[in-house]
Amino acid sequence: MERVHLTESIYLSRIIQGTMGISLHNRTPQETLDFMKACVELGVTTFDTAEIYGNYSTEDAIGEAIKLDPSFRSQIQLITKTGINMASSVRPYAFSHYDTSRERIVAACKESLRKLNTDYIDVYLIHREDPLIDHQEVACTLIQLKQEGLIKSYGVSNFDPFKFEALHEATGYQLVTNQIEWNPLVTEHIDNGNFDVLQKHGVKPMIWSPLAQGALFDTKDKHTAPVANVLNELAVKYAVNPETIAYAYLLRHPVHALPISGSTQIERLKNAVKALDVHLEREDWYRIYLASGQKHLR
Repeated sequence: MERVHLTESIYLSRIIQGTMGISLHNRTPQETLDFMKACVELGVTTFDTAEIYGNYSTEDAIGEAIKLDPSFRSQIQLITKTGINMASSVRPYAFSHYDTSRERIVAACKESLRKLNTDYIDVYLIHREDPLIDHQEVACTLIQLKQEGLIKSYGVSNFDPFKFEALHEATGYQLVTNQIEWNPLVTEHIDNGNFDVLQKHGVKPMIWSPLAQGALFDTKDKHTAPVANVLNELAVKYAVNPETIAYAYLLRHPVHALPISGSTQIERLKNAVKALDVHLEREDWYRIYLASGQKHLR
């Protein structure tokens, strides 16, 4: 498995395992631990979560699994996020909103540490763009959390290039990633210059929804069928699963993205891992890029 260095001391597996669905399958802590260990056996040592996942329960599920084998913590890297106050039966918020205040970030970080049953978080992310963000306040808070050893690095999620630049500068250019959505049906971050800004700073993005929640493979929908057909054709050419081609498309870009596999089925993760051995020809990459009909070469 390729390792990607975000800093001199922080490295992640090139393929990341998402955990949004872990707490939704009513798995026991042992079953969750077994699944995570199966991921590690494939070389996938990095796990992505967030405080709001699973209606605020996913961090607990991961922590309960780690509690069964505390030594396992040293074999993995944990990513989690804060900044969304989601209206929920388990939270006092009557209205969902964003909150990147110093008090909220610090409190959320300490709560995540407790729930995850860990002393540190490898990568801590601001989950969404907050219209009320105070860049200096957020930067000082993240820097302090790192100095205290509660987090090893920090970044953002779903930030456009202007907001990324603003916080990146405020932190002394210490943001290590921007976790964003990208797949053959979603080209927002190519179009808005995010990939160019990230390459400029040498920052590698994490990619969520790399398979568009399965929509990439729907040959019956007129909007997705052209993409699905191209993926199927290239799967035959490269002798792999169409899912593997979809991941290979992301890995081919020089921004050096780290895709997040959202499925909790180990066979699906294997499809993602196999993409590391597939190098799409430039022409084939463009076939996928143009397949949706949203993009046209000038």
